[in-house]
Amino acid sequence: MNEKEFEEQLQALSERVLSKALSHEEKANYTESLFESIRHVNEYGEEFWYAREMQIALEYKQWRRFCEVIEKAKDSCKNSGNTIIEHFANVGKTSPMPNGGVKEIGDMQLSRYACYLIVQNGDPRKKVIALGQSYFAIKTRQQELIEHFDELDEDAKRLAIRHEMIEHNKMLVAAAKDSGVETAKDYAVFQNYGYKGLYGGLGAKEIHERKGLKKSQKILDHMGYEELAANLFRATQTESKLRRENIQGKSKANQAHYEVGAEVRNTIQRLGGTMPEDLPTPEKSIQQLEREQRKNLE
Repeated sequence: MNEKEFEEQLQALSERVLSKALSHEEKANYTESLFESIRHVNEYGEEFWYAREMQIALEYKQWRRFCEVIEKAKDSCKNSGNTIIEHFANVGKTSPMPNGGVKEIGDMQLSRYACYLIVQNGDPRKKVIALGQSYFAIKTRQQELIEHFDELDEDAKRLAIRHEMIEHNKMLVAAAKDSGVETAKDYAVFQNYGYKGLYGGLGAKEIHERKGLKKSQKILDHMGYEELAANLFRATQTESKLRRENIQGKSKANQAHYEVGAEVRNTIQRLGGTMPEDLPTPEKSIQQLEREQRKNLE
């Protein structure tokens, strides 16, 4: 790959990332969008990144130079007691040649932990490396929280579920859009129907007021893990229903969201649980917990 090809791919990657952004907030959060846009998932549901794409994202113009960083990351992996092959898997790719043939090029499938080690061993002068260090440190920690959920305290459970909620809300946005919920205003109405079903008729505004939040504060960032779990179930089941039943039209999508929310509420009631609107609001927001988490990682 020459310098011109590298610059073209880097520009294309940047455009692809920003074109996927759903809001001004996501556009501002370029770093997360960048690394998530090149994340892959295999047939077993396992996530991975290709080293060639990471090379572009981390602004290394020469594959040889990037391989030097990978080798340092492998050493770190071995020294930490982990098996290298589980995090750095060699794979082969083919690239078309001008004469009609194909050329075999080396690549690797990297785990999230491998990416974390790569950015830790990368050129600290690169801004994207510094941003990547923070991103993969936090995301790796979040994955650990999810895998050991039963062992977590309440604050750690909140963090784990809230970040799961972020990912599933993206899928819900996509499913709703396919059903005809296109504008930001449409989606706000659609979300409100889900809340009303789950909260016994209370919409986002009423929940916001009930929690005593400021206008700029997000409801989901001020929920305990039990309330977050109920909302996560609402989001995942609504996304599934919209796609499974191929629901079309804003009104039908809104009704489906309301019905799922109401069914989740009925389930909580049958199990003798506390209704979502009656659950306590935690003293610390998700942002406060994240700041504490970052401080602990420093």
